[in-house]
This record gives sequence, C-alpha cells and structure tokens, in this order.
Amino acid sequence: MSMSHGKQFTFYTHSSGPNGWKVAFVLEELGLSYHSVYLDFGKKEQKGPEHTQYNPNGRIPTLIDHHNGDFVIWESNAIYLYLVEKYDKEHKISVVGEKDKYTMLQWLFFQASGQGPYYGQVFWFKNSHPERVPSAVERYQNEILRVFGVLDGVLAKQPSGWLVGGKLTIADLSFIMWDLLATTMALSDRTDVDVEKTYPAFYAWHQRLLKRESVAKLLEVRASLMK
Repeated sequence: MSMSHGKQFTFYTHSSGPNGWKVAFVLEELGLSYHSVYLDFGKKEQKGPEHTQYNPNGRIPTLIDHHNGDFVIWESNAIYLYLVEKYDKEHKISVVGEKDKYTMLQWLFFQASGQGPYYGQVFWFKNSHPERVPSAVERYQNEILRVFGVLDGVLAKQPSGWLVGGKLTIADLSFIMWDLLATTMALSDRTDVDVEKTYPAFYAWHQRLLKRESVAKLLEVRASLMK
C-alpha cells in the first residue's frame, strides 16, 4: 500500500454510495487525515482484486489505518466502532459508561439491519429490478416509514434531541445518509406521506444533522462529484 499521499488512512469509497459518506463524517468529526479512493462501480472496481484483497465482500467502504500496521477494516459500523475506540479518547462523538455504550451499539445494529438494507431495497426495486414490482416498492417504503416512526418516538422523549448519552454520537451520524436518500428520493412518489408533519422529532433531528459542519461540507463534496 503506497504511503506517498502521507495521510493516515486510505479509504476505499464511492462518489455517491451512502455508506462511504457515512464513514467520512466520522473521519471528519475526529479530524483524521485520509486519502479517498473513489471506486468506479460501472467498471465493477469494487469487485476487482485490487480492492477485494482488502475487502473480500467487494463492497464499500474499506479503511486501511497506516498508523496501526496497515490494519484493514470494512463494514461501516465496524469502522465506526474502531475509529471511536481508538481515536476518540475524549468521547467527542462516543459515550462514557457501560449502559450508554450498549445503547449506542443497539442503535448501530438497528441502523445496519433495519435501516440501510431496507432503504436500499426501495432503490433496487425502483431503479434496478428488471420488472416493475409495485408491491415490493410499497413494502420497503412502508418499512422506511416504520423506521422513521421508531426514531421519532424515541427522539420525542429525549430532552437532548439525540439518541444516546444526551449528545451527538456515532449512533446519530450512522443514520444520516440513508435518511437523506429516503426523504429526498425513495419516498418521492408517495404523495400520501408528509414526513415533517407525521414524524416531527425525527425530521427536526435529521435537519439538525444535515446542518452539522462536517456533514454539510461532505455533502457539498458529494454533490460536486456527482455532477
């Protein structure tokens, strides 16, 4: 692995893929230096040997830590935990205390199992599936709304407006990208849904996350790469 770029991490990602930007938010929040390698999905570079030697799953993101013996880690929430346990000693975006730690883990598991895959299915059945299957689109759209409802119910009871520990953590950051795609694209044909009115605590939390400096900055970078 070339170190010529002098950055601590080499980061295999994608110009629009949500899980890559999700990890970039944390790298920015912690002020860590990284060199992004944007893989071309059209050329299936994510499945090529140059990438799969590091990530046998052939998906993004993949992170290589040159300050830790070129340690390689993939799966975005595993990367999250690695980064905060190793590089967030001041608990800027992580929690102190056993109970809060497990609550944070709970949200990361929920995001990885209940949010990302289901939201992704909407895009598959809307854009990539060979035939139209309206019932599948509706099923996964309804799952998005169910997740919004779960988040809204919990956030409405949190005086801080954050999921755990009374502050912004990786638990909150993990949801941003798929929620952004859901609110702007996945539900675009659902005229029966008013997210802001129906899920006000969720909506306010999501807007607050989008305004965060690291997030706003990277979303601008993403927009320019997608032009």
